[in-house]
Amino acid sequence: MGPVENPVNNKEYRIPGEAKEMLKSMASKWEDIDDANSLQVIPLKGAMTNEVFQIKWPTKTQNMSRKVVVRIYGEGVEVFFDRDTEILTFEFMSKQGQGPCLLGRFSNGRIEEFIHARTLSASDLHDPDISALIAAKMKEFHGLEVPGPKDVSLWHRLRLFSFIFFSNSFFVIKENEAKSLCTPEEAKDFRLDSIEDEISLFEKELSGDQSIGFCHNDLQYGNVMIDEETRSITIIDYEYASYNPIAFDIANHFCEMTADYHTDTPHILDYSKYPGLEERQRFLHIYLSSSGGLPGDIELEQLLENVEKYKLASHLFWGLWGIILEHVNEIDFDYMEYARQRFEQYCLRKPALLGSSGTTPDVVLTDGIGAEKNKGTIEFISWKVERGPSWRQSAFIANSP
Repeated sequence: MGPVENPVNNKEYRIPGEAKEMLKSMASKWEDIDDANSLQVIPLKGAMTNEVFQIKWPTKTQNMSRKVVVRIYGEGVEVFFDRDTEILTFEFMSKQGQGPCLLGRFSNGRIEEFIHARTLSASDLHDPDISALIAAKMKEFHGLEVPGPKDVSLWHRLRLFSFIFFSNSFFVIKENEAKSLCTPEEAKDFRLDSIEDEISLFEKELSGDQSIGFCHNDLQYGNVMIDEETRSITIIDYEYASYNPIAFDIANHFCEMTADYHTDTPHILDYSKYPGLEERQRFLHIYLSSSGGLPGDIELEQLLENVEKYKLASHLFWGLWGIILEHVNEIDFDYMEYARQRFEQYCLRKPALLGSSGTTPDVVLTDGIGAEKNKGTIEFISWKVERGPSWRQSAFIANSP
């Protein structure tokens, strides 16, 4: 579910004892399973925030098995979202028939229903038929009325990320204290000491009269499943979901078309795979028309323009995300190189998309395999931290030595 099976590394010991006992208790109530202790653990590849495992038991029916998913929360990810809010969203989506059911929770993870559908591959995102299904599903997703605050979260989250780099405490203690994650060299390389000004620039430039909806904010191929028989699409994993401009969510999805997290170098992005103009127009036309009626040319062009601008916000968001996870998460992924590539694209695309005459950070742009292309610098101005919305202010747990 989400990531892809990796049956070679069957490491049951990685499942916490608390979770194992819950799994065995759950299986003991299923009449088609003879031995609740016969569970098999299969790590699923491709997850970058959590560790995800498929758990299965052989049943009395030959060649059949019962399956669930265990999700072990990644280290330090609470800086990105409030776990309790995410669970409420998960339960809401389940009740709406939009996602899997929550089967149980343990101290650092949960057990989910296994969806009998195929997780998409990187190439699927470029398949016109599948892409059309995703576009229509995104439109439906954006129209959901999810309980809770409906404030746009993007700008507050970006400011939170930037704040994390420069607070002096070891880890998050209160709403206004966070771990100092970056080394002085890293902060200098990315000019992070004054990135707040970039965030303010984006907010001023992009926060106009535009559509706000409930956004997934992480619609990579591993978070989309398809039923091969019914051709229905299910969007999973709502950790980053919140209300945002729908153009940001679509832009982020387009950026994910450059990624393949199931290669030997999952952190390398191939921007030659970013959808071309015709592909983007087709996606947006289906998105706008999926709820009935045909979009006008002006409506389509305006959304296309907004999506391209929000592409910059996506690069900034996941660039900062990568730097943070490099320091707090132990999942085998080169977060820093991933962050560098997102910042490179941010620097490369910003002048054309925002018409900025400013400069860009001193990072070397590469084609993903180390070939130098060009450099630039962004002019930044010092900043002052602003509080995020109420849903974020109490999202942290004390973890001071």
